Amino acid sequence: MMRKSEHEFRPKPELLSPAGDMERLEAAVRYGADAVYLAGKDYGMRAAPGNFTREELKRAVELCHNNGVRVHVTCNTLPRNHELRELPGFLSYCAEIGVDALIICDLGVLSLAREYAPGVDLHVSTQTGIVNYAAARACYDLGARRVVLAREVPLSEIKEIRENIPDDLELEAFVHGSMCVSFSGRCLLSNYMTGRDANRGQCAQPCRWEYFLTEKQRPERHFSIVERGDGTYIMNSNDLCMIEHIPEMLDAGICSLKIEGRAKSAYYVACVTAAYRRAIDFFYEHPGEKLPPEILSETEKISHRTYSPGFYFGGEPGQTTDCSHYTRNYQVAAVCAGRSGEYVLLRQLNKFLRGAAVDVLQPGEAFTATLTEIYNEDFEPLESAPHAEMPVYWRTTLPLEEGAYIRIRRE
Repeated sequence: MMRKSEHEFRPKPELLSPAGDMERLEAAVRYGADAVYLAGKDYGMRAAPGNFTREELKRAVELCHNNGVRVHVTCNTLPRNHELRELPGFLSYCAEIGVDALIICDLGVLSLAREYAPGVDLHVSTQTGIVNYAAARACYDLGARRVVLAREVPLSEIKEIRENIPDDLELEAFVHGSMCVSFSGRCLLSNYMTGRDANRGQCAQPCRWEYFLTEKQRPERHFSIVERGDGTYIMNSNDLCMIEHIPEMLDAGICSLKIEGRAKSAYYVACVTAAYRRAIDFFYEHPGEKLPPEILSETEKISHRTYSPGFYFGGEPGQTTDCSHYTRNYQVAAVCAGRSGEYVLLRQLNKFLRGAAVDVLQPGEAFTATLTEIYNEDFEPLESAPHAEMPVYWRTTLPLEEGAYIRIRRE
């Protein structure tokens, strides 16, 4: 745990949140991110989210900078020759609109970024697979301001890397989210099986699929890879969660804590960002103390796989081989759409009943409440809100903000 003398002089780490589109970006900014990472329509390692057009990128930078938040643009695919033609223009545009950093994997892209975006910080992506200080130094010599370490590196080795690299070379590492069974995310399984290249942002996640063995002469027969059950998910890695171990990460020399999840929902971004914001602040205000359960419990209120500390303590993330299902202990019932006097307008997302106990997430601390009085748009009393997107008025004096999430525990 962090010692007081270290706490007094070490700056807080950067909390780096994912932004797959403008809604997720706004959630990250609103719930406490110090920086966001996002992508344009090309060159980013997540093709599933909406990502950002050039005009949206400009708006994103303006929104973030107006709120004191930095913008890191992912340019970390492995582009083929024909994809390089438009890249200089994109890099120049990022520099023009004030992007703070470019996250890069490919050496050719790194060289082009130095030429076409000379005022933008260069961060070497986790896809590069940096696992030692010699590689980190080489990246520094090539112009990198920061390296995003491979997820396979334990904290003991990260500390050794920190001790053997220039003081002004920053270390970033993942603190929360999905884990990949391939080395540093470089995987050809999706490409082989579906034609979707994971190294160009199109991963179909075949590592999460259920597998059987078959015998050549009897292809209709499926043989389970385990001795019992209905098959096995042989590459289904557990999720990473290091919220209780932030001090250890800082002791190792990590200055940026990165949340995975550009393809996940705005609610996920809001909830996880809020949890880690509170955790970071708590450890700095109460050095040496254990994280309160109400902060830790926020990580259980999102859809997730079984949690683990990844590779950080020398072990492995572990796998869930009997299923690929997510744990979903809570669901978002509604979003606060505004207030009129003593009534809060809710936009329904999932069915809820009058009298339901709810959990409210908004910037600051979450709190609980009861939906004692709910009404339809004509202010007629309701017993339930069963219809998607229906407007519901909740009579309450609680200080709910527009955009607050109303959560209900799943039975």
